[in-house]
Formats: sequence, C-alpha cells, structure tokens
Amino acid sequence: MLFLSDNAASVHPKVWEAMRAADGPDSPYDGDGHSQALDAKFSAAFDRECTALWVATGTAANCLALATMCQPHGGVVCHEEAHIEADEGGAPGFFLHGAKLLLVPGESAKLTPDAVRAAIDPIRDDVHQVQPHALSITQASEYGVSYRPDEVKALASLASERGLGFHMDGARFANASAFLGCSPGEAAGPVDALSFGCVKNGGMSAEAILFFDESLADIAKYRRKRAGHLQSKGRFLAAQLHAMLDGDLWLENARGANAAAAEIATSCGERLMHPVEANELFVRLSPDERESLRARGFQFYDWGADAARFVTAWNTREEDARALADAIAAL
Repeated sequence: MLFLSDNAASVHPKVWEAMRAADGPDSPYDGDGHSQALDAKFSAAFDRECTALWVATGTAANCLALATMCQPHGGVVCHEEAHIEADEGGAPGFFLHGAKLLLVPGESAKLTPDAVRAAIDPIRDDVHQVQPHALSITQASEYGVSYRPDEVKALASLASERGLGFHMDGARFANASAFLGCSPGEAAGPVDALSFGCVKNGGMSAEAILFFDESLADIAKYRRKRAGHLQSKGRFLAAQLHAMLDGDLWLENARGANAAAAEIATSCGERLMHPVEANELFVRLSPDERESLRARGFQFYDWGADAARFVTAWNTREEDARALADAIAAL
C-alpha cells in the first residue's frame, strides 16, 4: 500500500493511448500538430491567452520560467521550504547562472505579502546587495495547503508594485484547483508564468510551462533549447498534455487523489500538522508507530524525528486509503 509519492503512481491509460496515437511521422521538435495546438488549448482552459511549452521535468519547468524573469545578479523570493530551495539540487542556481534565492518564512509553507515585504524592504537599492527580480509560490504549497484566489491576487499586486516577475510552481496545481472548486484561471490568478504539473497527476514524462506574458515565452524558447530540453520527438510530450486536458482528466485524477487524502485525514485528528487541502498529509507519529504501520504494509516517508508524510495519487485504491485511516485510528 504505497503512499510514498504521487510520482510513484502508474501512468493513466488515457495518457498511454494518447502517446500511441501520436506515433508516426510528424514534424520534429515542437513543430508537430500536437505541440502547435497547445497554446489554444491551455488558453481556453485558463480563459486567458498563454503560450505553452512542454518540458520533461518539473525542475526544468520551474527553473526555465524563473530564468526568464531573473538576471544572474538578482534574486527570486520564495518560501524557505519551497521545492526550488529544498528539493531541486541547486538547479535554480544552475539555470539562473548564479541568481540567489531569497528565503521567506510562512505558516504551512505559504507566503503572505507582509512576510515578503519584511524580507525585501531591508534590501538597499545599490550594487552591493542582491535585488529581488521575481516572486515564486507553490500551489498547493509544500505542505499541501492551497492558496485562495484572493491570496494569490494580493501577492500578484505586491509583485506588480515592486516590479517582480510572478511565478507559480504548480506541480500539484490540479489538486489545489480540485480542492478550491474554482476555475483554473482563478486558482492561478494573475501570474506571469505557471509550471503546470502533469507527471504527479498520471502523466508519463511531460510538464508544461504556461507563459501569460508572450515576451517571457520568447526568451524561454531559446533557453529551453540551450538547456537541452527541446526534445526532437516533442509530439509525445504534447500528446500527454492533451490527454490531461481532454475531458478534464487532470481534474478527475486530482479529485480522486484528494478524496483518498481526505478519507485518511478523518482518522488523524490532532496528529495532523497542516490542513489537508490537496493530496498530502503530514502526520505526527512516533518511531514505534511508524514501524507499526510499515509492518502492516504501508509505505511512506519519515518527516523528521516524529512525523510522517503520506501522499495519495490518482489511482490510490479506496480500500487502501480506508485501511490506512483505520490503522492510524487504532494507534
């Protein structure tokens, strides 16, 4: 019973079908029909004109997006536990040619305008200090908590006021959208660029960078090639993204993962460290309690000395979620 990560989940059958259907001769790189149709499809989904570029990983999506907003001598404002800080192996520094991450604290790994101001206001406007060039948030956050539309708008207003590019890491954007019950455009808000997650949500090997600023997209196209992410058979990446959008499969998958997480949460009570607003649960468990759960066949990651992280996926079985809930309740 696997709760390690949604990256460990199977590829959705409709994604495999879309990739098989894309086989056969076609234009290379992003000149194929599937890739060329992505802009219109994502623009319709978000009710806002955008340019969609596929890449193979979320790390590349985040870093290529930020590289269009931040010069090497600048900085990206983000949460101190953001994925770009804690889990991308220094990739932002590599893609951004040494630009600095300016770290900000915040409850449940979310940023607020006041916290951002407190971090950047003391920075002097001179060449001796790194100047903030961009702001990056994660939807849902690293602790599975979703930004409400008004929270995103408030941060967007601050970014605009300070002349910062605004990026959203949407590795679990589908889960946040499903939890919020609002449109994709409302869940994303007025960001300049969004890393639209696919792999964690039933995809195989494709993520999308959505640029709502065409000038940033023009830069990213060159940077994607330079970084080695312009795959020669890009139609197979584009096909995965089409499969996700067709019939709102991306939301259907996310709702399934969220429902499994909500089922488990019913038995966690005060053990929960953060609200469950996507498909991740952070639960206070002693070492003995964790070993007890593992002995019963549950796989998950430890989260510090006295906690564990459980992640559900699009194909988490209802009986497995219920079994974990019962096991936690019985501890």
